[in-house]
Amino acid sequence: MHSRLAVLALAVVASAVVTAASAGAAPGSSGSAGSSTGSEASDARFETLCTPTDPGLAEISGLVSTGETIYAIGDSGTDDVVWVLDNQCRVTGTVAVPPTPVDVEDMAMVGGRLWLSDTGDNTKVRQQVSLTDVDPVTGAGARHLLTYPDGAHDAETLLVGHDGRPLIVTKEILAASGIYRPASGATLDQLGPGPAPLQRIGQIAYAPTDTPGSPMPVAGSILVTGGAVSADGRVVAVRTYTDVYLYPAPDGDIAAALTGATPVRVPMPDQPQGEAIAFTPDGDLLSASETNGGPLPPIQVLRGATGLVDLGA
Repeated sequence: MHSRLAVLALAVVASAVVTAASAGAAPGSSGSAGSSTGSEASDARFETLCTPTDPGLAEISGLVSTGETIYAIGDSGTDDVVWVLDNQCRVTGTVAVPPTPVDVEDMAMVGGRLWLSDTGDNTKVRQQVSLTDVDPVTGAGARHLLTYPDGAHDAETLLVGHDGRPLIVTKEILAASGIYRPASGATLDQLGPGPAPLQRIGQIAYAPTDTPGSPMPVAGSILVTGGAVSADGRVVAVRTYTDVYLYPAPDGDIAAALTGATPVRVPMPDQPQGEAIAFTPDGDLLSASETNGGPLPPIQVLRGATGLVDLGA
């Protein structure tokens, strides 16, 4: 949860660097120092799936869809439970998060277990971050501590491909977003209690867009706030407050896709503070937002999202 003063301060700082980010723009170059806006899918449109009514869902920051069930979690202060919803946004249950989290910012499902990305760090003071696995049926789980090689980072994006190796993408105001993975090459099921060192393997950067939405106009379009990988592992989605970027990963190598492929950009619906996305098993893309002090916003869906990406022959 972000205070209004913190959001205002971030907006001022981020707005100051938009010009610099724009000057370095080199469309199609996301792995280098340049920024990318990708190729826009101008005809793609999100539509409303359903609207939550439970006030506990005011801070949705992580999302998972199994097709029949939606799992949602809030960030700092509301991340002690995972909410279980049906496709009409009705709450059907909750799952307690076993170790008390610090600031959960994203979520993925791998092998039937939920993986919570406890990597939020707005003030960049955490010595360690963690990934927490949770059994959605029993609630049993464990925390796996991680350390960055280059100091503290705020991160709101967890990506896991078919190889089971997690990638964490940071949210940077004054620099490109770093891409990190366990230095050992460990998969999720190989992670121990830790702390395990991470290694930086690349970066992504986006040029500003004029897509409406975000608690910070224009500047919000360059900050990475969430991500997801399609069920077949061949499409990677990374979102900002205002846009989603769909990357082709035909061989399942999501790290190579992020650092080497040109994404398709889809403008997001105007959301107060959009931070969560998730693929459904059939290739649709869900998007959820925090309220930012307003009414509960709907969960939106982009039908056939994976079909917007050219995966080659």
